[in-house]
Amino acid sequence: MQKWLVVFVAVFSLFLVGCKKDEKPTQPAAKQPAAQKQAPQAQQPAEQAKEEPKPEKDVYAYEQKGRRDPFVSLVEVAKEKPKRLRGAKPIENFDVDEIRLIAILWAKKQYYALITLPDGKSYTIRKGTTLGLYGGKVEEITKDSVVIREHVKDYRGQLKTKDTILKLRKEGE
Repeated sequence: MQKWLVVFVAVFSLFLVGCKKDEKPTQPAAKQPAAQKQAPQAQQPAEQAKEEPKPEKDVYAYEQKGRRDPFVSLVEVAKEKPKRLRGAKPIENFDVDEIRLIAILWAKKQYYALITLPDGKSYTIRKGTTLGLYGGKVEEITKDSVVIREHVKDYRGQLKTKDTILKLRKEGE
């Protein structure tokens, strides 16, 4: 019971301390400084100073001047799908990454490659053949791979060369 009484008294005293008004101690009239005695006259210029317009806060303005946009993500790269051209060959309507290499054939001095598109159709290609959405050309065909070179726009909009290597799968893979 005593513990509750002590807790109650402590809480009540904190409540009373918190409820007091913020009062300044008053000084006797004899001890007041001279500036406070002349307060009514000094208040008039202070009121005039309050009426003056306050200066506006400085506003920061971002100037680009050749810098990148700070609100564009560096990680996210938006790929624009090129439009499929009318009258284009079927091998030009699929991305190079979607093409599968099935077999490589050779005759005297030239290599040929058999590829399969995602729609299930197979085609024979050779060096110089155009394929892919970005106008890639077959640069080289070896005994186990095909190198396709494309000119693709990067995230800045600049043209970059992209080499894709299609490898022939071995029997164990």
